[in-house]
Amino acid sequence: MSHLRPVPSGPPSEEGGSDAAHLADLLRRSARGDEAAFAEWYDATSARAFGLAVRVLRDRAQAEEVTQEAYLDCWRQAARFDAGKGSALSWLLTIVHRKAVDRVRSAEASTRRDTAYGRRDQDVPHDVTAEAATASIEARRVRAALGDLTTKQREAVQLAFLGGYTHTEVATMLDLPIGTAKTRIRDGLIRMRDALGVGEVAQA
Repeated sequence: MSHLRPVPSGPPSEEGGSDAAHLADLLRRSARGDEAAFAEWYDATSARAFGLAVRVLRDRAQAEEVTQEAYLDCWRQAARFDAGKGSALSWLLTIVHRKAVDRVRSAEASTRRDTAYGRRDQDVPHDVTAEAATASIEARRVRAALGDLTTKQREAVQLAFLGGYTHTEVATMLDLPIGTAKTRIRDGLIRMRDALGVGEVAQA
């Protein structure tokens, strides 16, 4: 896809997550090189994607760049979408979130490097390697815990806690009653807590 229209600057439309089957079909057609289908999918989902990028980055210019990068990835990798693992919208938001977080981490790493130069004369230098290793281990544990959830639970938990959406927004995006969305999120968090051993710590 050589060019994408600017991402919408207004609030996310409710239409974006209302027809999961239609969005999945558009993405499958995009995988076959159908640019018209991809343009329709972009129009239906870009406000949601941009909204998530803004939530993570807190900067509209960077959010626009990340959103455009995510859609270019989607165009190139549309054939990898698997409807059995979640909705087309959830697949897109996962890509946007990963790219936005990567950009935040890159900025933080640059700041840490600058700070490290200022601390190089201290007797006890900050152990960035140990900190990074610990964070990596925790990230793997969380990914493993997410993998133990059902597809429906994982989709709801990712939107609520990785995407930063409210229960009401998750319900709208997944086309669910609010009570069902809350139940999936709660049950998913309970299973993750048990997998990570958080419950045992809390009771100690």
